[in-house]
Amino acid sequence: MSLVTLSLGSNIDPDTHIRLCLDALEATFGRLQISRIFESEPVGFKDSRNFYNLVVAFDSDWSVGELQAWSKQLEIDHGRTPNMAKYSPRALDIDLLTVGSVCDTIDGVALPRAEITRNAFVLQPLAELLPNERHPACQTSYATLWKRFTLGDQRLWAIDFHWRGRWISQADPQPRAAMPR
Repeated sequence: MSLVTLSLGSNIDPDTHIRLCLDALEATFGRLQISRIFESEPVGFKDSRNFYNLVVAFDSDWSVGELQAWSKQLEIDHGRTPNMAKYSPRALDIDLLTVGSVCDTIDGVALPRAEITRNAFVLQPLAELLPNERHPACQTSYATLWKRFTLGDQRLWAIDFHWRGRWISQADPQPRAAMPR
């Protein structure tokens, strides 16, 4: 069994699609660890709606190829087509971030995913969820990577969000700001 981390995002009816994605993940993989959910301004998109982003972790014995195929099929089930423009709105975006300590390209998937250290909407929820876990390549904890991260123009803020009758995310007292360091 390996600890798997996924980044989830949506900017088309995100309340619905994030809940449906969490339902599918739990039904398939069992117990989930779920970060707070962040609303973020789109990075690289022109005239696009804000995204909801979060990180989910779970234990699995599936191969990288199986995890990737399952994730891409769930995206398709939610209306994403393989030939969609890179910077277009999407109901569901699932990115495989890590599978255990794998540092390699397996089944066409480069792990760990480079966006971990590039995008606040990936690193902040990952650092909050698994602060003491270490990035497989650089062996630095996610909390330390977040502490060193330069936010730049990236803006994100935690939001209130409930799933299955419980609050899994609560907004920061100061909206539209990154997590205090």
